[in-house]
Amino acid sequence: MTSRHLAITMGDPAGIGPEIIVKACVGLKERIARGDLRLLVIGSGAALEGAKAVLGADVAIPEVTAEDREWPNLCYLQADVEGDPIKPGVLSADGGRFAYKAIEQGVRLTQAGRTAAIVTAPLNKEALNKAGYHFPGHTEMLAHLTGVRGSVMLLAHGNMRVSHVSTHVALEDVPKRLTPERLRMVIDLTNDALRRLGIAKPKIAIAALNPHAGEGGLFGRQDIDVSAPTIAKAVADGLDVVGPVPGDTIFVKLRAGQFDAAVAMYHDQGHIPVKLLGFQVDPATGRWQELSGVNITLGLPIIRTSVDHGTAFDIAGKGIANEHSLIEAIDYAERLAAGASASKSKS
Repeated sequence: MTSRHLAITMGDPAGIGPEIIVKACVGLKERIARGDLRLLVIGSGAALEGAKAVLGADVAIPEVTAEDREWPNLCYLQADVEGDPIKPGVLSADGGRFAYKAIEQGVRLTQAGRTAAIVTAPLNKEALNKAGYHFPGHTEMLAHLTGVRGSVMLLAHGNMRVSHVSTHVALEDVPKRLTPERLRMVIDLTNDALRRLGIAKPKIAIAALNPHAGEGGLFGRQDIDVSAPTIAKAVADGLDVVGPVPGDTIFVKLRAGQFDAAVAMYHDQGHIPVKLLGFQVDPATGRWQELSGVNITLGLPIIRTSVDHGTAFDIAGKGIANEHSLIEAIDYAERLAAGASASKSKS
């Protein structure tokens, strides 16, 4: 249970964000009614009402302002002024503007202590840049808005928890991003997040960058010269860290429960196994039946979780988007907020 609201940012109003937010509010209505869960939706009020109409959802989400001293358990905050109607599935600068402004307000409220965490629905990077906000994605935008220089992406689906040394960079630049300092930061932040999730003594595996962990230097020396000494130092400091573990077996071992989390070297190395397990497909139609998985940003002065999927413009406004990933992200935000509060009370 969170004593403060969670800020739910809508992302791009032209995507499936409004729809999955409404569906999540309906699915969580009993917890919200009891006061066990409090949600502040930030985004386009017009898009929110449009999603409610499409879904025929009987859920009240009254508008509030940031200046209101008290908010109802479920409410929404207008992120910016409405312009021309934002149409589902249509990329626009206005969609990017609303996505940015929602995050900006969510950061401000969470830093001020009004909200306990931010939970983000998906944005569209092209629309974001079209609006003049030149960020590769949420993670980099949040780092900018909170004034941090380094952050870490952690994906979670069930017991598959995977953090990343690098994410939105070209594959040719990945080896340059693997430094002792960056790897140690990822290890420490992953360990801290696992502890806040209730794992007292986390065991973390480090994925190899090269095939067979370099095969004694035949396929590259980064695993030998950078990762191995950094892992040894972490172990000497009392952390339970193993590796480098070859990339073709580390995620099988993680799924088997041999580790509590794995550190991937680059975007696709970590994303593919999590999404392969989290995205369930109907073999008859080829449609997603379930989108499961959470994206958590570590290293920020605030808690941020997110869905692990995109805006899905192709199905936006049709009432068929799946809200399960958003509900998972809300659950993770609650747990992390509770863990952070417990850590503060002990210190």
